[in-house]
Parts: sequence; structure tokens; C-alpha cells
Amino acid sequence: MQAFTQHKGVAVALDHANIDTDQLIPKQFLAKVTRTGFGVHLFHDWRYLDEAGEQPDPNFALNQPAFAGASILLAGENFGCGSSREHAPWALEDFGFRAVIAPSFADIFYQNAINNGLLPVVLPEDEVKRLVGQIHATPGAQITVDLSQCQVFGSDGQSYPFSVDEAARHNLLNGLDPIGQSLALVTQIEQFEAQAPSWR
Repeated sequence: MQAFTQHKGVAVALDHANIDTDQLIPKQFLAKVTRTGFGVHLFHDWRYLDEAGEQPDPNFALNQPAFAGASILLAGENFGCGSSREHAPWALEDFGFRAVIAPSFADIFYQNAINNGLLPVVLPEDEVKRLVGQIHATPGAQITVDLSQCQVFGSDGQSYPFSVDEAARHNLLNGLDPIGQSLALVTQIEQFEAQAPSWR
């Protein structure tokens, strides 16, 4: 997966709590056999006025020109709640998001995001609201998420520190998904197998 060190990009705010995985990627779009192609269905029920996804809702933030190419998402608490579908971070990444900033995340979504190279950043609610205020004041403003320093830098340059489990941080910085983590230990695995009794 793609390593995450520092990312600067256009931020978009969906100032709602409890955004669930069925809103991120509705169940009718889960029948793909690869991780790609889900971005077009991200927030389908909010982005489109019709079921076919041919009439974008001009009032939805992701459809507004100022947020074209947005790669950082700001949201309310308990982001990613609901079913545990791994397709949710796949859809966010396929759309182009590299990080989601919220006061809290559903546990399974949080781990799924990290395992797929999407950085979930937890900041206090008042700090998230401050960043959302910047985005509302200047649509299209860019913010920076720096995992090497564990800092978010608002469009005004103010910094907001965050914490990430050190093992998760290591994997993200080095682009290691669970398979990559195993492959990084291939020498130790081979040594263990070589020492195993022949009957095993």
C-alpha cells in the first residue's frame, strides 16, 4: 500500500456525527471482487439525486467546484460506525482521500483504515470545529497532515498534535499492510521453519 508520511491537500467538511459505513458505501455496491472502483459510489445517497447516480446534488459538498480533488475529510464523532465492511476505507481511498479527521472513530473502521493506508486522525471536537470553520470561511483551503511529526497544520498555519499507536504509525510510514508486515519478517519465518522438526 502507499506509504503515508506527510500530505497536504484540499479539505472538505461533512459536519455530521455518526456517519456510518452504509452512507460511505451503500450495500448494493459491495459486489466487486477488487479493491478499486468504489470511489464513484462513495456517499452515493448524499451525492446524487437519483438512484442511478447520474444527477449530482449541487448542494452536497463533494459536488461543489471549490472541493474538487479534496483529499482530506473532516467529520463529526463516531465516524465509520455501523457494519464492519472494509469497502468503506476502500471507497474513501479510491475517491482520493488520504486522511479523515474526526473527534472519534468506530473501532473496526479505524483499524480497517490503517490496514489500507488511510490515516484516521483523532482530534478534540473543538479543534475539529476550528478546522471546519476554516474550510467554511475559505472553501478550497488546504491543510497538512504530517504523520512523521504527528501534527495537523490548519490553513492558517496553526498546528494540532495527534497521537497514533506506534505500531500503526510504523506501518503507515512504511506502507505496510498486514501482508507487507508478514513479508517484512520473511527471514525470521524461514529460520523458524528450518528449525521445525521434520514431522511437522
